[in-house]
Amino acid sequence: MRRNTVSWGIAAGRHPAVHACLKTGRSAVGWLLVTVAALTLPTRPGASGDVRAAEPIQLDPIIQQVEQARIDAIDRARPSAVSVYVPGGGGGGSGVLISKEGYALTNFHVTSPAGSFMRCSLSDGRVYDAVLVGLDPVGDLAMIRLLGRDDFPAATMANSLAAQPGDWCMVIGNPFLLASNLQPTVTWGILSGVGRYQYPSGTLLEYADCLQTDASINPGNSGGPIYNADGELLGIVGRCSFEKRGRVNVGVGYAISINQAKNFLGYLHSGRIVDHATLGATVTTDPDGGVVVSNILESSDAYRRGLRYNAEILEIDGRPVSTANDVQNVLGTFPNAWRIEVVFRVDGETKRAPIRLMSVHQKDELLAKMSAALPPPPPVPDAPEETPDGSPSPEDSPNEGEDGEGDDSQQPQDQPPSEGEPKPQEESPDNPHTGGKKSIPPQVAQRIIDRRGYANYYFNQLEQDRFIESLRAQFPGGKADERVSWVINGKTSEGAEVKLNVAQDLYAMVVGDNALQAGSQSELFDAVEAQTIGGILPALDAWRMMLQTGPKKFGETYYLGTMPLGGQRPLRDCTVGLYGGMEIRWLLHPETGNVECIEVFADQDSDPAELWLYRDGDNVNRMELRYGTEPVLNIDVSEWKQVEPSQP
Repeated sequence: MRRNTVSWGIAAGRHPAVHACLKTGRSAVGWLLVTVAALTLPTRPGASGDVRAAEPIQLDPIIQQVEQARIDAIDRARPSAVSVYVPGGGGGGSGVLISKEGYALTNFHVTSPAGSFMRCSLSDGRVYDAVLVGLDPVGDLAMIRLLGRDDFPAATMANSLAAQPGDWCMVIGNPFLLASNLQPTVTWGILSGVGRYQYPSGTLLEYADCLQTDASINPGNSGGPIYNADGELLGIVGRCSFEKRGRVNVGVGYAISINQAKNFLGYLHSGRIVDHATLGATVTTDPDGGVVVSNILESSDAYRRGLRYNAEILEIDGRPVSTANDVQNVLGTFPNAWRIEVVFRVDGETKRAPIRLMSVHQKDELLAKMSAALPPPPPVPDAPEETPDGSPSPEDSPNEGEDGEGDDSQQPQDQPPSEGEPKPQEESPDNPHTGGKKSIPPQVAQRIIDRRGYANYYFNQLEQDRFIESLRAQFPGGKADERVSWVINGKTSEGAEVKLNVAQDLYAMVVGDNALQAGSQSELFDAVEAQTIGGILPALDAWRMMLQTGPKKFGETYYLGTMPLGGQRPLRDCTVGLYGGMEIRWLLHPETGNVECIEVFADQDSDPAELWLYRDGDNVNRMELRYGTEPVLNIDVSEWKQVEPSQP
């Protein structure tokens, strides 16, 4: 008796339909047996001996619903996937759009061969010029910006901490650079594990708290997105385990979690080359359970906050830790200079404190290691290459705007660099990663500025401009080149009268019966170093001077990125300026743009003066000066006047 047979290539428990049955309480095995039996019923010969066709298969509505959900998820995810190509044919990889303005994430090792400029294609069939924005060589992340539109299809970000082993996932990208037809490859699988940690092993790259998947990942998928079953972005594909000879996927791939990437977005937007964080202490797993401190730097903020040798660490940033691997897994997801809450137990007492994290590398050390990891520059073609059908290849196609003619007119209009700043890339023809100015389109060249310590200083300038515009738009405000002087009156929380005068070379305060006056910035430095209430004066004066001069004339100023304030989210924008031998940090609320805190560092190995600002509507009505976590002065502000410089 003849039978029609169906070959099943998906194992029970792996198929979405079976998964749906399991979730709804149905028996997956029973469903498979019924389905296979229905598909393998014997056919009945007709009168003429011919075999009659089987009846159409009627799928369970639940199965249809699950399959349609998978198709819809792929359709939602695919538009945000990016295929990256190195100009000149030097390689490529994948990426993913995270904003409608064209900002995208990929791997550091994908952008390295390209340098500052690359070509990117989307599933809409268009090719766009892209420029490097920022680099995280330790975490293998890079930010690029696609040019030509202001309405790019951005991915929806998931919470990767909610992901669990066994969850369905998909990878969309450009394996083996196969997306020459501008259509990315989609593979499907499960999360095999979460919270994986891989040591640097003699290299810069440290993969912390990453996701493991059996979805097919191959060379060229690097930097691309991994999505959950709803089409939300879970992470950025990074490392993969390959069969040694053929570089063939063996079902073990890793992705940087999107939660880690979120922590670094502000730093990457700064255009800098950024570093990761360390606690300033080493830990070990106690044989009896728990994780204890095995060594600690006395110069670290962790030590100043009370962490000691043999203390037990319980939580970091709200995440419980029970092994040394847990600690490194969490710390590896933070940028340097962040302040996060740590819960620990010392001598039987449980403490909770915000701790400032240190850098894993010294600045010059990081740049040297990164430079050693860079590949040689790719060749520059003499003329555009053609595909077999005669059309330009993706790496040589024009940057297309909405009209498809390569017009850049609908591209967001960033401001060009100010006078006196480093020149754009088009005037730096010897850059080893660009092949000279002739190989870079004008709309890209005007967005590249070389400066040591930066992946692209142009984007730091954009953030500095945004910072001073926000600063001058809020209370107490100020205009460019306007001489600003302040008189502030109020009372302490104990009822003592307070008067503050802040003007050029005149810094004075009266608190009750105590009067303080400084005539130079060196005296302000001493007030911070001695951790006196006089530390409020350099914070106010730096604010006043920034309003008056702007970042270009204030001194060395740069946008650092985003970080928690006092260990608490949301992440605040942080701009740094050097002033009178002190480092000043302004922390602004991400939505209002208001200054919430000004930190003044006289020494990186001691607590800064922190001026916290509280508002009633637009006006500052209370100020608090802290060193570490302890307030030393509280002022209820009754009057804040801007006066002529001669009046104070």
